Amino acid sequence: MADPKFDVLGIGNAIVDVLSHSDDAFLQRHDMPKGTMSLIDDAAAEAIYADMGPGIEASGGSAANTIAGLAAMGGSAAFIGKVRDDQLGTVFTHDIRAAGAAFDTPAAADGLPTARCLILVTPDAQRTMNTFLGASTGLGPEDVDPAKVEAASVTYLEGYLWDPPRAKEAFRKAMEIAKGAGRQVALSLSDPFCVDRYRKEFRELADGPVDILFANEEEIKSLYEVEDFDSALQAVRGKVGVAVLTRSEKGAVVVTAEETHRIEAEPVSKLVDTTGAGDLFAAGFLYGVTQGHDLPTAGRIAAIAAAECISHFGPRPEADLKALLRDRLG
Repeated sequence: MADPKFDVLGIGNAIVDVLSHSDDAFLQRHDMPKGTMSLIDDAAAEAIYADMGPGIEASGGSAANTIAGLAAMGGSAAFIGKVRDDQLGTVFTHDIRAAGAAFDTPAAADGLPTARCLILVTPDAQRTMNTFLGASTGLGPEDVDPAKVEAASVTYLEGYLWDPPRAKEAFRKAMEIAKGAGRQVALSLSDPFCVDRYRKEFRELADGPVDILFANEEEIKSLYEVEDFDSALQAVRGKVGVAVLTRSEKGAVVVTAEETHRIEAEPVSKLVDTTGAGDLFAAGFLYGVTQGHDLPTAGRIAAIAAAECISHFGPRPEADLKALLRDRLG
């Protein structure tokens, strides 16, 4: 098997985020469950956007954030996702390439506009996301370049993209190519509501082609329909090669059939915005394992990356992650 050209290839929604500070009253007025992601149509997107306060635009998307973070650490990365040939599509394309990732999925010439996610950040730093998927739902199996998948050590998939049927076909094609090439597959469960919709399929993926599973505490409890974290941990043990389970300020647990590694959360001087924390945790972990580090070290790298993310507004790194890792790891 040839050496991989890319450490990680990410496949996911190509989204531009609009972030704004908000309060609980705004969430209640729009019937938004705090801390979750809801899919909305273009009419709801217009209504929420019109009611939002001043915001900033920044390229996002779960897997895209992970890829940008990994590239910022010095990893080699590529991304597959669908945009429209419009202003936000141009913004997304520029940003992912400027982050250092290879991105050449053809933009759609017609149909829905580029996806956007309206993110409300409350004073407790929780983020509540409302996503209009737009052009990203047009991703199909024809957009999956077999050569890119075969050239990536890990193909990383976000659970959010399991909703559109053709995107699901694209995922299955990518997983089949990766496994056929002797590469690894990683999956993020993305959101408890996403798990509720596709619990049976996600369990089958964990038991089958997925080598590395990322989930937060609520997602893994939802996957196995249990009430407490320890039960969820035992349920996933041995089902997938490596389960990476994040627990916010409680840190994370990395589980294999034989090992359990508890990862402490990195301290932050001020918690500003949790948007993208899980994405950057995944970036750090995937960077660690693709650079040959053991699981505890990969977990520490992940915690450092996540801590940097939550110390500022927005989901992409602002600090020099290479320098930060050198300083923290020695």
